[in-house]
Amino acid sequence: MNTDGLNAIGEEVRAHLGAKHRAREEALALTREVIRLSANAIRAVHRREFDAAEGLLAKAKTNLVQTEAALSEHRDIFHAGFVHDAQKEFAEAHCSLALIAGRPLPAPATLGVMAGSYLNGLGETVGELRRHLLDSLRAGDIQHCEDCLAAMGDIYDVLVTMDYPEAITSGLRRTADAMRGILERTRGDYTMAYAQRQLENRLREFEERLPK
Repeated sequence: MNTDGLNAIGEEVRAHLGAKHRAREEALALTREVIRLSANAIRAVHRREFDAAEGLLAKAKTNLVQTEAALSEHRDIFHAGFVHDAQKEFAEAHCSLALIAGRPLPAPATLGVMAGSYLNGLGETVGELRRHLLDSLRAGDIQHCEDCLAAMGDIYDVLVTMDYPEAITSGLRRTADAMRGILERTRGDYTMAYAQRQLENRLREFEERLPK
């Protein structure tokens, strides 16, 4: 048996795996930061600090571009899952900012994210809209609540039309199922609060008509 050249082959493979490992470690650090920045951006959006949210997302975008460069020769790692998670959180933050600030929704190509990541991020925006709706409800802004509920319904209606294998949509069916539950609970909460407020208004009007 001839094993001539085995050591050279081993060194070549070792160099390749070493480069892959370094690229993975770099990308992991970058994507963790994307997730952190995106979460902070969402918190800023709920405080209506839109400029701060934009600044955080600009930093996250830089990290995603660096991730793409680091894994340009390691596409197997790029599609391992953690890049999808970072892109999903990034898309969720951008969509939350757009909807709550009253701006047009950005497209996947505009954000530079994969379609599956975008759709899952858009789906999870429904949860952020629920939080925003409940805040608006406590503030007495009924019209804004109705607009918010309509947006949640529109998003869900789009998600359920994406009838493709889970491997293509990155688990979108699970996201859509979870968002349906959030939408139904929110409709119930809003309906009860709206009915109670209407009753309170009628009682107030009745009391005002009573003789002094």
